[in-house]
Amino acid sequence: MSCPFSGAALNGMFPTPNTNGNNSSTKDKNKPEKLTYGNYLHLDQVLGSNVMQSELHGDPIHDEHLFITVHQVYELWFKQILYEMDSVREMLSSIPVDESHMLLINTRMGRINMIMKLLLEQVHVVETMTPFDFSAFRCYLGGSSGFESYQFRVLENKLGIVPSWRTSYAQKSYTHVHHGPYLEDIKQAEKEPSMLNLVERWLERAPGLEEDGFNFWARFSDSVERMLEDKSDEVKNIENEAEKEIAKAEYETLKETFDSILDVSIHDKLRTRGERRLSHKALQGALLISFYRNEVRFHQPYQFLSLLMDLDSLLMKWRSNHMLMAQRMIGSKAGTGGSSGYQYLRSTVSDRYKVFVDLFNLCTFHLPPAYIPQLPRRVKRMLSIPNSPQMPTVDMERLSLAFKKRMEEDSHKELSVQEENSA
Repeated sequence: MSCPFSGAALNGMFPTPNTNGNNSSTKDKNKPEKLTYGNYLHLDQVLGSNVMQSELHGDPIHDEHLFITVHQVYELWFKQILYEMDSVREMLSSIPVDESHMLLINTRMGRINMIMKLLLEQVHVVETMTPFDFSAFRCYLGGSSGFESYQFRVLENKLGIVPSWRTSYAQKSYTHVHHGPYLEDIKQAEKEPSMLNLVERWLERAPGLEEDGFNFWARFSDSVERMLEDKSDEVKNIENEAEKEIAKAEYETLKETFDSILDVSIHDKLRTRGERRLSHKALQGALLISFYRNEVRFHQPYQFLSLLMDLDSLLMKWRSNHMLMAQRMIGSKAGTGGSSGYQYLRSTVSDRYKVFVDLFNLCTFHLPPAYIPQLPRRVKRMLSIPNSPQMPTVDMERLSLAFKKRMEEDSHKELSVQEENSA
């Protein structure tokens, strides 16, 4: 039985009226082509784009078809990731960031991460080829290389990787294989504010950092000093000399660790060396959100930071899988594009290619619950404002200003009470 809602059935039930006096079955040459699944997706171009070089040379190698398909799919997904990331960067670029966009930002970041998980799985599809299968058509690749994927370079730049972090490719700049519009896109992505830049600026404006408000950093510093004093007292009370020496060394390491974040000059030196990425103020904001993540206002910001780490992790796993696949397929041979192959890929699996490394290291500076600065009741109340149609969201800057205003009002009230008591 045919579908009652199919085009044929509907045409039979409701004949097209003849408005021009001609037979209704006569095709109008000026009428646009009917939109179909195939022409909507341009499948004639998409499916016809898999052209095997081995076949053109009269020696078709079966597995080259898979090799081309997988890499074409990679490029399509890279395009989608860039599309999603550009929308996120646009929302983060406003000053202040509209907090009502945080759910949408997290949704699109989650989508990017799901795509990256698919890309990880594609590596395993390529691994269904043996090294012998790959070597059968490798000679037809010429000097082409995955290093020439300009979309992946644009993606890296838009995330926040800068040229100084990169490992040199065949002792040349990573851009030397790109030309024309592709090179222009890569260079433009270097100039635009990256995700790292925008996240840094957003974190620097986190409510609670203001010195005349909650002043989180002063409270955090006091808590660290108190914790270190307690640790020092514990060490002094240890009677066994061997145990005391071990505890003393642990204390010195702990103190040195926290000094690296409390002392701005030390932090800036680490940042100059590339060991840290975020500004000192942004790192304060990240810690603030991390400590008070259970407050309603910080639910989505904390989730966003987690999604950024997830993306970094997935990219590092993808690099690692790519490296192992290359070693499996070509061993220590040079890459087709002139790189050192496996050796080059191995150099990219390190923290120098991890954009949000500071977020991974936040737990280094977490305090035991007893030492986490307690939120004043008025601040906790402000951070507990739910998002609802009746209670519109407020952006980070407005929330920060609200903190200041409320604290000033409370201060005036306390002063008035003291004056009345004195009188």
